[in-house]
Amino acid sequence: MDIAFESPDQPDVVALIAELDAYQDTLYPPEARYALDLAALCHPDVLFAVARDEHGRAAACGAVVVGEKFGELKRMFVSPAARGRGLGRRLLLALEAAATSRGCRWLMLETGPHQTEALGLYAACGFERRGPYGSYPDHPLSVFMQKPLRLTPPAASPA
Repeated sequence: MDIAFESPDQPDVVALIAELDAYQDTLYPPEARYALDLAALCHPDVLFAVARDEHGRAAACGAVVVGEKFGELKRMFVSPAARGRGLGRRLLLALEAAATSRGCRWLMLETGPHQTEALGLYAACGFERRGPYGSYPDHPLSVFMQKPLRLTPPAASPA
């Protein structure tokens, strides 16, 4: 499967994001979800990656919001039909490389405790748990993680 940085407002990508939303609706109440909408995903500071299957259909997606202090991973999703092939890891590595090329020294994320596969992937890829960051509240349905993106250790963890 090919991974490329594309616009999220394509019909098959919009359908993939809707599939992600429907999945998260089964796991978390609306007040515990901090997803970016389509307009926010189209912002110039958002790097949006799409993995396409052998027929060119969107099979996975993910984004990094590039900020001043860190990049934030958002909207990571692999469709159920495409799981089990290492696509999530490949997508995550592509997003990390893109964030690093834009000057990010840290990659942060917020996810939920019921997404055990995602938590396992993030931990296996070097993310460590941390407390809330930015404007996120400390909530029992949030798990916060971070990963340094440089080989030399940064001076301090971002706030």
